[in-house]
Amino acid sequence: MATDQIPQFPAGFLWGVSTSAHQIEGAADEREPSVWDAFTAEPGRVKDGSTAAVACDHYHRHREDVALLAGLGVDAYRFSVSWPRVNSPGGLDFYDRLVDELCAAGIRPVPTLFHWDLPVALDWLERDTASRFAEYVSVVAERLGDRVHKWITLNEPAEHTLLGHALGVHAPGRRLLFDALPVAHHQLLAHGLAVRALRAAGVGDIGIANSHGPTWPASAEPADVAAADFYDLLLGRLFADPLLLGRYPDGIGELMPSADLESDLKVISEPLDWYGVNYYAPTRVGAPQGADGEFGGIPIPAELPFSVREIEGVPVTDFGWPVVPEGLTELLTGFRERYGDRLPPVVITENGCSYEGLDDQDRIAYLDGHIRALHRALEAGVDVRGYFVWSLLDNFEWAEGYARRFGMVHVDFATLRRTPKSSYAWFRDVLRAQR
Repeated sequence: MATDQIPQFPAGFLWGVSTSAHQIEGAADEREPSVWDAFTAEPGRVKDGSTAAVACDHYHRHREDVALLAGLGVDAYRFSVSWPRVNSPGGLDFYDRLVDELCAAGIRPVPTLFHWDLPVALDWLERDTASRFAEYVSVVAERLGDRVHKWITLNEPAEHTLLGHALGVHAPGRRLLFDALPVAHHQLLAHGLAVRALRAAGVGDIGIANSHGPTWPASAEPADVAAADFYDLLLGRLFADPLLLGRYPDGIGELMPSADLESDLKVISEPLDWYGVNYYAPTRVGAPQGADGEFGGIPIPAELPFSVREIEGVPVTDFGWPVVPEGLTELLTGFRERYGDRLPPVVITENGCSYEGLDDQDRIAYLDGHIRALHRALEAGVDVRGYFVWSLLDNFEWAEGYARRFGMVHVDFATLRRTPKSSYAWFRDVLRAQR
């Protein structure tokens, strides 16, 4: 697929790739445990019975992976810092070395400070975890802030709340349904406290990585429209409105565990320098159907006030996720309309797909379509400043284990050999054409 036909993005547009610590680092015996270590140790939690004890062994092979980044020609590398590793002797030394390697290669380090691997001794149901997070952030900023000039506080608090605490399919494996709402509030509070901690440490250019996608009603019937609106509120506005508007959507605030919600919201809505969006697909939602369901490997209990339906007439990835590039344009233009001048510049912090094979033409088509959709959002007036592909490497895909491959670089998990796929060469050429 020709790369010279992709439209030119503005000068200074940031091109990168993303990973996360628990999914690639390995070296689990060289750090304290996380909730994901405890979760994967329980039989039946991960579909192939695997763990991330070794994963891609990035901890010991990071120089090889930085060389892959340099060969790709990205401007920036979004990785995550493992809180359990920072809590362990010498843990920060690893990130010190990684940041030095990235800077030496001319690649901007963009750390995410929490990507789901909570230290096993902590619990997001407890308010104090937010304060503990801010303390940890201060330690990381003190060590890395002289070289890191772009920061992400949290990754996908919506998914961590829903999958880890409401439905129990991710760590820590709780099935609390709506009793998981305190987890959402405490993560948002942790974000705001982290923003304050980063600014106190003298660093800036701070954002968050929230997952978003358009929600499409299954039909024009009032019950389907109402269900879709509730889904959009629960997975989208619940996490965006407090950050950008300083308030929860109507009917949600009184459910939050706070003696002084107004004060908490002032912390949560600390001004952001940019807003990160992880986009994969729209979701088609209808009224409950009276039975348990499943979507993309995620169970949808019958007692929820919505059901997730198939989007017909579009291709799907090997994970069964619909491929709808125009949903990215719809999402971003809708965000601009909803939040107006309260929306800071946007960065696409994740966008990618799971496909098998080294000659991954389907992944190339997916990325090509989404980059073009992103450019259409720019043309429509959305201030988008960057795009990060998920992911550099095939990795431990959470409850799916090693069955899903999102990487532009193939990893043989028996030998740990890295082999760039066709999409790696294609994206390299895209970046060259943009310069």
